[in-house]
Amino acid sequence: MLRTSIFAALGFVLCAGTAAAACSGADPALQSVAVKSVVQANGTNRYTLVGTVTNVGSAAQASSVLQFVDIYQTPGQKLDAKGIPPLRAGESYTFSYLMLRSAEAGNGTTTLRFHLDLRQPSSGSDADCNTANDSFSVTF
Repeated sequence: MLRTSIFAALGFVLCAGTAAAACSGADPALQSVAVKSVVQANGTNRYTLVGTVTNVGSAAQASSVLQFVDIYQTPGQKLDAKGIPPLRAGESYTFSYLMLRSAEAGNGTTTLRFHLDLRQPSSGSDADCNTANDSFSVTF
């Protein structure tokens, strides 16, 4: 009985993970953002952050899709937005962002949140069928 319950639970978890990961249509995903370099000058650190958006869905986005990666400093101040072109299935796009911060700021004291923002079409299901993978945070 216990063995059957374990296999049933495992099967449920595997099916649930597959259902959440796969959707029918375009699915731009904010896959990574990381600090690529830091340059110090005149008491200021200049951070170059690089991120990647990939269409992990099964279809291309329409050529009319208007989308951005919005950049917020936690707790919620919007700093910038980077335009992302429509992506074919499997295609990736890399963007960069420059952040100035005092050289005296401690490590791990700044968090930036990156979030996909689809503005056109207004009904996002054709342009983004899974919004669970649309955000990424990095702390430095």
